[in-house]
Amino acid sequence: MDLVIDIGNTLRKVAVCSEEGELVQLFYEKQLTVSFLEELFAEYAFGRAIVSSVGSEEAEAMAWLSVRTQLVWFNHRCRLPITMRYATPETLGTDRIANAVGASTLYPHSHVLSIMAGTCLVADFVNAEGEYLGGSISPGLRMRFQALSHFTARLPFVEPENIDFMIGDTTQKSILSGVILGMASEIDGLIARYEQDFSSLKVIFSGGDSELLRNFIKKRIFAAQNPILLGLHKILKLNVSEG
Repeated sequence: MDLVIDIGNTLRKVAVCSEEGELVQLFYEKQLTVSFLEELFAEYAFGRAIVSSVGSEEAEAMAWLSVRTQLVWFNHRCRLPITMRYATPETLGTDRIANAVGASTLYPHSHVLSIMAGTCLVADFVNAEGEYLGGSISPGLRMRFQALSHFTARLPFVEPENIDFMIGDTTQKSILSGVILGMASEIDGLIARYEQDFSSLKVIFSGGDSELLRNFIKKRIFAAQNPILLGLHKILKLNVSEG
């Protein structure tokens, strides 16, 4: 079995994968501990692992893992199955690189735009030649709700939730409508701009807030639960087999 760990801004995704890349089990943890890893290793025999981090990783757990597996600590210098055309790869979040690799794996030889709705709204684009050109970053859903409360005197913070209306008849509903429908329109507009330059564009949509937004997006999108984890496993195989 292979172990894939994606350390994000708020959660740690820990995936148990077969050597072929099939997702066997997935955990969402607020913190990685040695005791959690010990329990996991008691159930599965891991030969290799990969860690991608855009947050603050737990040093003790990482040290424990490094002596028990063939560990790949993912960064922009690792071998990739796509060609990097980003001007400053050293500043690029490893989650975005893995997202691009996962998108290209799902739709090889196609123009693919992979959009993630998480802490930030992130878009990554890989062309049909397998070249990663870059993308965009804007505030995520919760960040937008927080900004309305933080930068105004009287608007409340509103928790994101599913809505079935357009016109808000209370302040809370007006904020929900404005943020959710506004973000969905932003996504539609982003896809439309890419479609102008790239024919037969495939669009992947994922992330923790994707379900809140999906029904309001008019453009055709494809659900992809874990393009980052798929990409990380692909990178793991490439770097261990050739490393």
